[in-house]
Amino acid sequence: MGILKEFKDFAMKGNIIDLATAVIIGGAFGKVVSSLVNDILMPPIGVLLGNVNFKDLKVVVQEAVGEKAAVTLNYGMFVQSIVDFVIIAFSIFVVIKAYKRMEKKREEAPAPAAPPAPTNEEKLLTEIRDLLKAQK
Repeated sequence: MGILKEFKDFAMKGNIIDLATAVIIGGAFGKVVSSLVNDILMPPIGVLLGNVNFKDLKVVVQEAVGEKAAVTLNYGMFVQSIVDFVIIAFSIFVVIKAYKRMEKKREEAPAPAAPPAPTNEEKLLTEIRDLLKAQK
C-alpha cells in the first residue's frame, strides 16, 4: 500500500503534470511543423528543383525480385526530417530567447519605491500626539 501512495504522490506533483503537458504540446507542435515542411515548404522547393518530390528521392540498393521488395536508401525522407528538426529547433530557440528576455526585464524592473521617510515636521507632530495621549 505504501508504494501506491508514493507513486500517487510522485505522479501528482506539479512538475510531472507540467512535463506531461509539455510533452503533449510538443507532440502537437511537431505535427504542425511537419505539416508546414511537408505541405507548404517542400512542394515549392521541389518545383524549383525540377518537380522533385523529396519523399520519392532514394537510391536503390537492390532491385525488387519477385515477391521480394526493393531495398532502398530513402535519403529524401531523411532530408525532410532534417528540415523538420531545424525548424523545430529554431522555433524552440526563439521561444526560449523571448522567455529569457522577459525574465531579464522582470528582474531588472525597479522594486516598488519604499515610502519616504517622515520629515522632521511629521516626527515632531508624532511626538506631540504621543505626549498628548500619555497625559490622558
